Amino acid sequence: MTGSMTGPLAGIRILDLTRLLPGGFCTLLLADMGADVLKVEDTAGGDYIRWMPPYYGGEEHQREGTASAYFLALNRNKRSMRLNLKDPRGRDVLLRLVEDHDVLVESFRPGVMDRLGVGWDALRERNPRLVYCPISGYGQDGPLTERSGHDTNYLALNGLLGLTGRRGGPPVQSAGQIADLGGGGLMAAVGILAALLERERSGAGQMIDVSMTDGALSWLAMVAARYFAEQRVPHRGEPELAGGIACYFPYETKDGKWVALGALEPKFWLNWCEGAGRPDLVEKQFEHPDSEGGAEIAAVFRERTRDEWAAFAGEHDCCLEPVLDLDEVLESELVHARGMVVELEQPGIGPVRQLGAPIKFSRTPADTSGAAPALGAHTDEVLREAGIDPGPLREEGVV
Repeated sequence: MTGSMTGPLAGIRILDLTRLLPGGFCTLLLADMGADVLKVEDTAGGDYIRWMPPYYGGEEHQREGTASAYFLALNRNKRSMRLNLKDPRGRDVLLRLVEDHDVLVESFRPGVMDRLGVGWDALRERNPRLVYCPISGYGQDGPLTERSGHDTNYLALNGLLGLTGRRGGPPVQSAGQIADLGGGGLMAAVGILAALLERERSGAGQMIDVSMTDGALSWLAMVAARYFAEQRVPHRGEPELAGGIACYFPYETKDGKWVALGALEPKFWLNWCEGAGRPDLVEKQFEHPDSEGGAEIAAVFRERTRDEWAAFAGEHDCCLEPVLDLDEVLESELVHARGMVVELEQPGIGPVRQLGAPIKFSRTPADTSGAAPALGAHTDEVLREAGIDPGPLREEGVV
């Protein structure tokens, strides 16, 4: 088994039928916490993300599906088996595995699992304690269940994309996949943990319907609350925390770089104004960045370099930080002190650096040391654990 024997989820067994980003991120969090995560992949290419560049190593590792930097980043600490769910014998194998697992996560379009004969009714008949979590774009019911989509589509429909960017400018896509990771992967992990906790009281499993559109919509809690209260439709560059006030805004510096000011509270704004020698700007705190007052503030920021403003922030408590490029972030003292860059040994490739586990436990720390599996590397092992002879299934292409 994979999973840390001392992690908070030690002993929890998870079947992961997902592909690409949302489900992979969900089960990565759970695997780092100690769960035994088994990737159940098809008998063709398996998880699509295995074949996405950039690659580590040579052609041999590309053939094994362990060369993609994206795949390695999302699938450490997991096992992999190959299984053809379109074959009735493959379906029977999955149902047998379900009997010994706590959670099943999948990311097919709604209805696919039922058509394969392994939908929720079939799963819970085999294991009434199973926690079943399908992750989809638009949910298991509603008008868009059959619609294809990706992160940008979900953000377009839930308002996040339309509210991101400068006033009068085009929508701006985030560098992080908010709907995939936050609305899908993270919400699924939270739901799974809650369902496992509830199962300790009731003894029964349940289905968790995670929609990436729903999940990311919940990130607009503050913006929606204001709309419900005022009944006024917000637009790009208007919400206070999304470009609408001068005290909470990114500013260009003398050297063409940027800093982020977050001086929402009057005390922080006062510290910035007095430190910059501009007490006359105190009354401009909540003006729009595109206003005359906003232009005055922007002019002050262009008087110093980014590094000079960073030094300023060390002397004046005003919620001001430099906007870093990714290389600066990953080499920063903060990131290394928090263990957010880790290095693990990937067989055949050598040391590989990845992002670390974001949740810190005082007694049962996350373990990020396990390598990502080659496609189907644990097929025979998993089948034997379940009391199934892998020979005939392998010969007939079921695994």
